Amino acid sequence: MTENIYKAESLNPTMYKFFTGVYNDFKNKAKTDYQFELEPLEYEDFIKAIDEKLLHCISLLENDIPTGFLAYTTSISEGIELNMIHFLGKEDKNIKFKVLMDKFLELTEQERKRKVICYPLLGAQSAFVTEISKFGFKFIGQAVLRFKTGDKQSERILENVKLSTLPTAYKITSWSEDYMQPAIELILEAFKDSADALFDQRFRTYNGVEDILNKIVENIYGEFLPNNTSVLLCEDKVCGITFANMTTPQIANIPLVGMAKKHRGKGFSKHLLRRTVRTILDSAAIGENKCTEINVTTETNNYRALKMYRHVGFKEDYCYPQAYMES
Repeated sequence: MTENIYKAESLNPTMYKFFTGVYNDFKNKAKTDYQFELEPLEYEDFIKAIDEKLLHCISLLENDIPTGFLAYTTSISEGIELNMIHFLGKEDKNIKFKVLMDKFLELTEQERKRKVICYPLLGAQSAFVTEISKFGFKFIGQAVLRFKTGDKQSERILENVKLSTLPTAYKITSWSEDYMQPAIELILEAFKDSADALFDQRFRTYNGVEDILNKIVENIYGEFLPNNTSVLLCEDKVCGITFANMTTPQIANIPLVGMAKKHRGKGFSKHLLRRTVRTILDSAAIGENKCTEINVTTETNNYRALKMYRHVGFKEDYCYPQAYMES
């Protein structure tokens, strides 16, 4: 029996024809095995992204035949995002994983001196926890919660949620472009020392948070929902915010919930969250969107956030380890 010889090389045009089957195998398993919510790129678009250096891809060669790949992006200024590792077949997975990771770390050696690596181990990739820890990665547990439209229990919880009294100096309104600068300052204050900043260092700087919020409101992360984004004002100054967007035509997402420190602990975030959920559901009811669920992600040990989401009708769906390697 011939021993398999594994090596890894950056995907290049001479491999494109032979790489099609590997990529399409991943594409067919993206939702079932890897819990992708969005449809992955078509092969032609994936190759275009590689050619334009929007994505980078390392091909695993098994006896010189492509049988797997590692895809990553460096477009985030403060980070390297490892998007996906996929193999054909189930044999020698740990060996294949090490070959790809060794090449990935070699190719990113210089960038890693100033950037953090983040790798969400979604779906079947959670099996790599032990192997990736050997490379020095640390982990943060992430919980995904969903509010399903038409779920009678969740809707009853939402309608009966107990809210604190909103003092007369406070009011809740929708997003306006005028709120961008104070929103950046608020999110920076709220997240700079959070677990999120460990794997997305943009949360540590003003410019980084500005990049995140610009991508939200400019529809990079999905269709921004300004009318459903809830802003808490105190004497007309921004002191809390819950952003909302549509990541697919059917799925709404709450990417960020932030509250200024001196306004925390008073139940105001629950006001914002309830309004955002309620307005999204109301828009769906009259056909303004086709939303069938709203989702949110938070740390598995952020008990205060988990409690708040449950109190307005969200239910935990699944958890996954978020891996990161600091620069």
